[in-house]
Amino acid sequence: MFFIYQIFIILILFFSPFIILVRLIKKKEHKKRFLEKFCLPSKKRSEGKLIWIHAASVGEFLSVVPIIYKLEKNKKIKTILITTSTLSSFRIFYNYKFEKTIHQFFPIDFFYFSQKFLNYWKPSMAIFIDSEIWPSMFKTLKKNTTPLLLVNARITKKSFKRWNLFNKFSNNIFHNLEAAFPQNNETKKYLKKLDVKKIIECGNLKFCQTPNLKNVNLDKSFLASIKKRLIFCASSTHPGEELNIMKNHLFLKKKYKNLLTIIIPRHVERVGSIFQNMKELNLKGIVHTSNKKIDYKTDIYLVDTYGETQKFFNVSKITFIGGSMINHGGQNPIEPARFGLNILHGPYVRNFKDVYKFFHKQRIAYEFTGLKQLIKISDKLLLNKKKNKIDLKKIGKSILKKNLYEINKILNNEIKKT
Repeated sequence: MFFIYQIFIILILFFSPFIILVRLIKKKEHKKRFLEKFCLPSKKRSEGKLIWIHAASVGEFLSVVPIIYKLEKNKKIKTILITTSTLSSFRIFYNYKFEKTIHQFFPIDFFYFSQKFLNYWKPSMAIFIDSEIWPSMFKTLKKNTTPLLLVNARITKKSFKRWNLFNKFSNNIFHNLEAAFPQNNETKKYLKKLDVKKIIECGNLKFCQTPNLKNVNLDKSFLASIKKRLIFCASSTHPGEELNIMKNHLFLKKKYKNLLTIIIPRHVERVGSIFQNMKELNLKGIVHTSNKKIDYKTDIYLVDTYGETQKFFNVSKITFIGGSMINHGGQNPIEPARFGLNILHGPYVRNFKDVYKFFHKQRIAYEFTGLKQLIKISDKLLLNKKKNKIDLKKIGKSILKKNLYEINKILNNEIKKT
């Protein structure tokens, strides 16, 4: 089965020049650094112990930021290498001022690239985040006797079914893990079935993310322009969801003349098509980077930058979290909860099922199944002038402490060997 997998990767490599070209045109790849995906590094490996952390995209990277900051304080670690797969995560990385941490793009999962990557970087430990499972790299790490951890592990019912179709192949892949730290009970159950030898419960790392409170304020002129506005924020939206949010605005602005809806799409390159939808509904809108001033006629404010979501959470009391009206599984609702927002979401939240269950108990999350319910709940929450008072700091500290203890225990054993 591994041989067939590698043949599949070779086919991808054969078509990769065309794939990369299309992605470059769509501005989904870095013009120069896409070469890192073919194992052509842009940075030199410094002397000393190197820890490698791989996080696919923005959400996975943000969840591991507190771990990175703590590991940077370990004097035995000279360098932390963080790899990601997306351009958006690359941009977010440079919003943080790390001392020891460098960034590269994750190489294509071909056995030659995997070995070349490990020969160059020589990590003392590899930490993969969430659902990042790559057969070739896992196998090569095992061959090189490099400890591999799957931290904040997430296996959904859908992904388990796929892995279970090739049971022997899957068990061989997951058996390469030194340990896995599941983020929920569902994942723990599936990891056991996939023959993971060591499962350690530490909680969901996404509770540990802390807002950068030094950089959550919008400029004074913007704040002045929205002073008398009632703010509804829609974050991490996907195709189709923005249209419902706009229709929600159209209905509610009959009652709330000062309503302003802020839309932050998951992928900012879609702003053009969202703006077109807005015009078709005869709504007046402004794109964030246009630097145009909001006036009393402005209906929609479209955010077309990365890394500024917290600033808009800071001026709102209610938000819709995307990926939940469509069968995507939902985006992370923890960050807006930390900012005291009441959260609206659609029925598709399997990615954060346990988190939403907790938030519903705390009465800070509200599910809707259609536009009528969205309007009804939005109307109710817009009248609520208070932010929620849930304290996630204590929960996050405990989870971070558990994760660090288990990571350092394995890391110290590895350092002693060498």
